[in-house]
Amino acid sequence: MNIKAFLDKGWLASSLIMIAVTVTNCSNPAPSSNIYSTTQAGTLQEVQFGTVVAVRPVSIQQNSSETGQVAGGIIGGVAGSDLGQGKGQVVGSVAGAVAGGAIGSLIDRATEVRPGLEITVKLQNDKIVALAQIADEMFQVGDSVKILTNNGKSRVVH
Repeated sequence: MNIKAFLDKGWLASSLIMIAVTVTNCSNPAPSSNIYSTTQAGTLQEVQFGTVVAVRPVSIQQNSSETGQVAGGIIGGVAGSDLGQGKGQVVGSVAGAVAGGAIGSLIDRATEVRPGLEITVKLQNDKIVALAQIADEMFQVGDSVKILTNNGKSRVVH
């Protein structure tokens, strides 16, 4: 196989899409009561006990990694470079990159929002705190809960 065939634009676009999907799926998850990352597992956590005094639904939006926007721009630029010759090819690349970046940005935003809960807890020392996390466990007013904290990150669990 020669280099030209290896770098065929169809192959390159497919590879860039796969890289973008892989990197996007590796982003850090939002706080959850039931999911621990490999770096969190086995670490000592501070535990506080309390009672739930309020619960409200919220949306949890991941911090944008801009992976979709960048990958979309690259893929759009490669696809657009097939248009015309000379200046037309440059214009096609730029237009493709802008359109691809915009589409990638929309995809990023759509995949980054998850249902969550804001849980307000009255601790045993009468201090009141609130935490937002993914809604993978349901909480009700009056529930006895634990707040687990490690390195400034906390989660509420039953």
